[in-house]
Amino acid sequence: MNYNNVQYEKMDYSSDALAKGEYENCTFIDCDFSNSDISGLTFIDCKFDYCNLSLAKVKNTSFKGAKFKNCKLLGIMFGDVSSFLLALDFEGCLLNLASFYKLRLRGTNFKKCSLVEADFSGADLTAAKFDNCDLGRAVFASTILEKSDLTSSYNYSIDPEGNRVKKARFSYPGVLGLLDRFNIEIE
Repeated sequence: MNYNNVQYEKMDYSSDALAKGEYENCTFIDCDFSNSDISGLTFIDCKFDYCNLSLAKVKNTSFKGAKFKNCKLLGIMFGDVSSFLLALDFEGCLLNLASFYKLRLRGTNFKKCSLVEADFSGADLTAAKFDNCDLGRAVFASTILEKSDLTSSYNYSIDPEGNRVKKARFSYPGVLGLLDRFNIEIE
């Protein structure tokens, strides 16, 4: 079933599942998807505003141009989504404990997001922009951060030897997070 240009507002999908199908140019406002199963669904150029998708199951879900604004996405396993034409954009979102394991997220925007303990292991974040994001205890292991912009973000700890950081942009004092692995004291 295809759904085009539909606006869904204040819907509770945590108990009644969203209908299986393809959603194109749809807007979800203040909807609750927490603990729901949206596996296998397709979202093309859809907007999610003030939605709760915490712990939603997203196995083989397609997000082709999905924009999340002021959403709660705690513990989402984005590594399970379909990588075909994957395009995500986040603003003002809670993404704590989310996993982006081995995803290709080139040019993805994270604006004013909390990414505490998020997992970016093996992800390709080439030219991604982390604008004023909290990256406390986020995991960066074999992550490609080339040309990424972290100049306004904070609390990150990134091992420059265990990640690709060529031409990535950092600023002081955040750049000190590149020295954490050395266990040195800076005064």
